Amino acid sequence: MDEQLLNAIKNGEAAGADLQEADLSGADLGAVNLVGANLSWADLQGVNLAGANLQGANLSPANLEGANLEGANLSGADLSGTDFAGANLRRVNLEGANLEETNLEGANLSGTDLRGVDFGGAILEETNLEGANLSGTDLRWVCFDGVDLGGADLSGADLRWVSFRGADLGGVDLSGADLRSALLLGANLRWVNLEGADLQGVSFDEPPPLKRTFKGRMSSKRAAMWRTLKGRFGSAPGGLAIWRRRRWR
Repeated sequence: MDEQLLNAIKNGEAAGADLQEADLSGADLGAVNLVGANLSWADLQGVNLAGANLQGANLSPANLEGANLEGANLSGADLSGTDFAGANLRRVNLEGANLEETNLEGANLSGTDLRGVDFGGAILEETNLEGANLSGTDLRWVCFDGVDLGGADLSGADLRWVSFRGADLGGVDLSGADLRSALLLGANLRWVNLEGADLQGVSFDEPPPLKRTFKGRMSSKRAAMWRTLKGRFGSAPGGLAIWRRRRWR
């Protein structure tokens, strides 16, 4: 680790800096100012960024596995393809952030305001979203298999074709949500608020095997169903997030 670089960051001299491919793993960078910094391909594994200001920063992609970002400001940041496996993201500001194809496996997002966040292609296996605010958010095709959503606010959310296989939805507010064609196989629905929700086509059974179109190619709709309902991101079309996650191993 570059001690001179580390000291510059701690002294508030890194706002807007080019830190591409920097090795800051394990560093204590709590409450530092990294506004607009370029951290693309940076190794931030296990780093402490609690309360840090990363507004508008480029972290696409970066390794933040096991990092502590509690209370950090990531508004407007590019987080696409970033590895947040096992990271602490409680009460993080993600307003306007891009989380497409982000790895959030085992991450803690409990109590976080996630309204309007784009989770397209993100990995959410065993993610803790307990008490999170996802009201009014477009979550079509997102896979919430095995995710803890206890007490979360999903009121008015677009949940069409979402998979909640084995998810904990205890006490979740789904009032006014669009759940058409959602999969709820094995989900905990105790004390769920479904007032005004659209439940047309909701399934509690295993989905049927997916068939390929002519010439052996999947239609875009079938491909999305494959990724979301079957959860096989590694072998399905669009499995880029898994490739990005494995590049750090």
